[in-house]
This record gives sequence, structure tokens and C-alpha cells, in this order.
Amino acid sequence: MLIGKKRTAAGLDIGSSSVKLVELEGKIGNLGLVNLGYENLPDTAIVEGQIMELNTVAEAIQNVFQANQVTTNQVITGVSGYSVIVKTIILPPTTPEELEESIVWQAEENLGFRSSDVNFDYYVTESTQEYTKVLVAACKKERIDLLKRTLQFAGKQPSIIDVDTFALQNCYEINYQPSAYDVVALLNVGASTTNVNIVRGINSLFIRDITMGGNQFTDALQKGLGIGFQQAEAIKRGMKEAAKGFDEQTISNLLEAPMEYLSLEIQRTFDFFKATEEGSDVKVDKILISGGGSKLTGFPEYLSSVMGIPVEVLDPFRQIRVDTRKFDPDYLSEVMPEMALAVGLALRGL
Repeated sequence: MLIGKKRTAAGLDIGSSSVKLVELEGKIGNLGLVNLGYENLPDTAIVEGQIMELNTVAEAIQNVFQANQVTTNQVITGVSGYSVIVKTIILPPTTPEELEESIVWQAEENLGFRSSDVNFDYYVTESTQEYTKVLVAACKKERIDLLKRTLQFAGKQPSIIDVDTFALQNCYEINYQPSAYDVVALLNVGASTTNVNIVRGINSLFIRDITMGGNQFTDALQKGLGIGFQQAEAIKRGMKEAAKGFDEQTISNLLEAPMEYLSLEIQRTFDFFKATEEGSDVKVDKILISGGGSKLTGFPEYLSSVMGIPVEVLDPFRQIRVDTRKFDPDYLSEVMPEMALAVGLALRGL
């Protein structure tokens, strides 16, 4: 009897400070972790989401695939930041055929871009006799082209390029299986960008990318303690060996200002949401936080006190089988918060 090979998909999160790789197998409801990898990047390789050192990033991608024996050349990756626009537009009632014919100029008019400058896609989220709601996502072509070139230099091909906030939502939906009434804010605090996606059930209500992340905490430590990037990064992540010789209170004081500023930006995002039609009478029940910034000591608790709602670290492997004989539980626990996007991207491939 021939046994078919299980389908696998590789999600590749190319962040400002590191490259994360997750390979999953199976199908929704029966998923398993096949491979997981992490490769640091120098702080000059990607600046504000823009790839500055193509060869360096391509080499890191090659390394993370080879070190973890991931053989596929097809990857699912994502984009976020100022080059990406995501918006819900409300149109008169329309058929799928009419929408397909008019979506280009409708998107141009509502989002303020020329279709020749971007790659974009759309999805009908609601259709009634009074209106049609369409979610439109667009990204500058130059950003997509540079991402493709980087992957090609690494010997890889992007089978799908998603939006990071949608990948985060995929990860949440599969692992938490929300009811239609659950309203949760998903936060991914990366090195230079914080992705925010407020969802009700499986429907995204509001999306915003905040151009601030963990790098601001690292900068504060570098300047305040007079140390290099790598040591400041290690202290930020709570590595006690790196913090030897420095007063704990001094470190805490240095991190207070960026922590306060990021929390203020998150509060502003909630205020923007409340000002929309969707958010006028919606109460967010909980915040699920992920990304490297979620590992900052005391940040989830501080954010919870500022926002007045529970804040939990998102578990991207909650509903995914993990063989503890293959994956060290301590290491998995250490990198878990940073793998949410890569998991969500891999899920997109399945």
C-alpha cells in the first residue's frame, strides 16, 4: 500500500532583526510542527521594513533553511509597514462580476493610489441589499519586487505574499477558535513595526501598523548604558548575564519611556478604532501580544494596566502537535512569542 506524503508549507517571517522559519504539515484540525528556525540579522540589514542589504538577508534565509534541513524552495512570506495599505471600502450593492470590472478604479479612488504603482487584492467581507463591504490590501510594487529578488538570491520562490496582520489573524483563528462574539486585539511587536489587528470572531474590524517596536527599547539601553547593540538587545530580552554590572533599577528606568510611548500609540489605535462606525459600540475583551517586544519584562502587565483589559502572550502552537523529542521545550518556550507570524504564514499555505 502506498502512503501519500503529508502536505507541508513553509512560512518565512523576514523581520528587521531576524528571520523566522516555520514548516507545518497536515491539514486544519490535524497540524504538526515539522521544522522551526531562527536567524539573527545585523541591525543595518533591514531598516524601517526596507531591505537595505539584499545579500545579507538572502544569506540569512539560506542559513535558516540549511540549518533546519528545510528542503522546499516555495515559501509564504508577508509584508507590513508604510508600504502596505489595508482598508475596508463600502460600495453600493454589486455582483461579483460588476465588482471585478470596477474594483481597480474603486480602490484607486478610496485608497489614493495608482494601480500601476501597487500590487493589490480584495475580498468581499459582507454583502447586503444596501451595500457591499470590500477589504482591499495593497503594497507598493517596488517593495514586492525587492522582496522577490531577495528570496531568489536565496534560491527561494514566494508562492504567496500575504499581509503580516492577516497572517497574525490566521495564527489566532486556528489556535484559539474564537466564537463569533469574541473581540480580541492582536498585537505583534516586532523590531521596527507593531502590527495591530482588532478582530471579532474571524472578521477583522480594524488594522493599523505602528512604526515603532523593540528597537526603541534597545536604543534606549544603548544610549543610557553606553553599550553596543547586541548587549543592549540581550539585556532587553532579560538575559541576566548581559546585564551584569548594571543596576536593575537603572535598566527599568531607561525602558520606562519607550514602554510608555508604545502603550500610548496602542491606546491611540484603539481610539481611532472607536471613532469608526465598526468600533463605536464594540468593546475589546482581551489583547493577545506576540513578537520579540512581547518578551520585554513587565510590558504585558504594564500594557494591561494602561488599557484596563487583560493582556496575554499569544501561543502560536496551542493547537499544533509538537514532538518534544525533536524540539527542546525550553527553546520552544523562549522563541514561541516570535513565531506567531511565521506560523500564520505557513497556515496560509495549508
